[in-house]
Amino acid sequence: MLDGLDDLPPRRWQSRTVLAAAATALVLVAAAGVALALRFVAAERERDLRDWQVRLGIVADSRAAAINDWLVRQLETVQGLAQNVSLQLYVTELAQANGDRGAVTDEASQAEYLRNLLVVTADRTGFTGAPLGARVPANVPRVGVAGLAIVDAQSRVLVATPDMPDIGDRLAALAGANPQKAAVLDLYTDAGGQPAIGFFAPVQALQADPGSPPIAVIVGIKQVAAELFPLLSRPPTAEKTAESILVRRAAATIEFLSPTADGTAALERRMPADTPSLAEAYIVANPGGFSLLRDYRDREVLATGRTIDHAPWTLVHKVDRAEALAESDARLDRLLVVLLLGLAAIVAGFVAAWRHGASRRAAATADRLKALMQKLESQASLLRIVTDSQPAAMFIVDEQERMRFANRLIAERAGTPAEDLIGKSLSSGLGPAEAGRHRKLFREALERGAAQPAVQRMETDAGPRIVHVEYIPLPDAAGRLSKVLVVEEDITAPILERDRRERTLRQLVRTLVALLDRRDPFAANHSQRVAAVARRIAEEMGLEPVEIETVDIAGSLMNLGKILVAPQILTRSGNISDEELLQIRQSLQAGADLLAGIEFDGPVVETLRQAQEQWGGGGPNGLRGEDILMTARIIAAANAFVAMISPRAHRPAISFDAAIRSLLERCESVFDRRVVAALINDLENRGGRQRWADFARPVG
Repeated sequence: MLDGLDDLPPRRWQSRTVLAAAATALVLVAAAGVALALRFVAAERERDLRDWQVRLGIVADSRAAAINDWLVRQLETVQGLAQNVSLQLYVTELAQANGDRGAVTDEASQAEYLRNLLVVTADRTGFTGAPLGARVPANVPRVGVAGLAIVDAQSRVLVATPDMPDIGDRLAALAGANPQKAAVLDLYTDAGGQPAIGFFAPVQALQADPGSPPIAVIVGIKQVAAELFPLLSRPPTAEKTAESILVRRAAATIEFLSPTADGTAALERRMPADTPSLAEAYIVANPGGFSLLRDYRDREVLATGRTIDHAPWTLVHKVDRAEALAESDARLDRLLVVLLLGLAAIVAGFVAAWRHGASRRAAATADRLKALMQKLESQASLLRIVTDSQPAAMFIVDEQERMRFANRLIAERAGTPAEDLIGKSLSSGLGPAEAGRHRKLFREALERGAAQPAVQRMETDAGPRIVHVEYIPLPDAAGRLSKVLVVEEDITAPILERDRRERTLRQLVRTLVALLDRRDPFAANHSQRVAAVARRIAEEMGLEPVEIETVDIAGSLMNLGKILVAPQILTRSGNISDEELLQIRQSLQAGADLLAGIEFDGPVVETLRQAQEQWGGGGPNGLRGEDILMTARIIAAANAFVAMISPRAHRPAISFDAAIRSLLERCESVFDRRVVAALINDLENRGGRQRWADFARPVG
């Protein structure tokens, strides 16, 4: 094509050569620009995927931790029974007698005690369930679905809760395996077609040598649909297609242990492990990994997962790609169009500038560069405004403890412009003391790969300073966690105000209780004792802190209404009339009315109003069952227990055993069985009898 250039005049030939070179350079620049635009968009898409990896990982960590905690609680239940001294004594005697129950000391009483222990433990920890089949007046056994049992080394059931299911081959395999520690009997479908799980713990003979074979095992069976599977949806997420499921590898298949979003029930779906691009199979093989694959519905999903510590399960957390990246895809498509249009505009401008001479081209280039710089500065300024407007101090530090970003609040605290902090070490930027405060949790966030929240309290010249700090690991371009975002929020004012309110409330409670003790010397300390017993019950049941404080305060104030009862009625040593007894009983509601205007953190007033309600109905407000606050059910049982074991002006105290029998006889009619079970467990296994032995002594 260039052969004819030799015939042109020298200047014209040179001009065409320069023009051809410029055109070639322009084409190369345009191609490079397109390549860079595509690469930039690809990098942005990769960054969005990393962001989703972090988001999904945080949810997966939280839900896996909840499942692990649930499994640990179940194992602790059977392990606690296995370490019960009375239980060990019984099975040791039975083993020494080669299974001859007649050779065991007071065997019937021991077995009855252990049966009651298993029943109370099962009620308290959820190892219960309605047996299958209708109750008929004939010798027709009903099929159990849950329970606790003591099984000897020959797979014989020694003691069990009523309707304990028969686990057949599972029990025989367990006995032959000679288990040495508590473990999980994996998920299976029980006789009722429901997912169930077993737990076992070995029972050692008393004074046995370490490592000797167990002489029995504690076996617990429970259905898991109501307890385990709801943990897969907490904490909730904003994504509609987000789903967490439990899976396990079984030979060449992937078994789905939990229900799936398409309506398939637990343990009913199995898929070949070699299904191409199957997300669940990939996560089982690569726990903790993250990838864009296809799930059991053949939908493209972003998926990650975590292993479960105490069971051969893997938690898979995923979200449909269409939902997760829809906004990102649209944004990046717009960005690509804008970049290409911008590139086209630059090329057009370059051509126009070329035609108007070198000086005009230089001026146009300078203007474009200036506009670009202004745009970049505007974006940087916007980012700074957004972070500086937050009420929390924020900074980013890398694994070499160098600061990579700092917002206005952290810069003001350091007394240095934010720009000057970039690149400094944590110690030189914030000071050795501040660096030491952050260093441990900053390192833990990098090592664990998960956010580490903490509440830190410091003493300053101006008084205490309390902050909530969260250390969030951030991945680099290669996906490796190399930096940590530190977000610190000052919560001093609300925490100190809460502490002040609690001190004031406690002082008010002590004052009112002292006033009541003076008016009724025979019932002095009754409310404090009710509060102490109620608090132990609430802690045994694992209630939230606000509920525990509620029963403590409500128990302390339950006799406040007695200030409206004549002292001669309260101190009378003989019988009292029905009218006077009614006046005393109504004092509880009167006390609630007196406290109605006080603001408590928990439902103290409503607890007092419902404390006389009965589980089977018939209380003053007509409530029954689960309609009654749990705190009120606890106060009712604690009040009855303390009243029975404490002497009064008109009667002596009764024994602990008699009080327990009285409570059990009124379970399901007056008291919640779970509350009574928690009280009995505290008495028998937590030292309650010794702790409250002085309640039977007369006051004065």
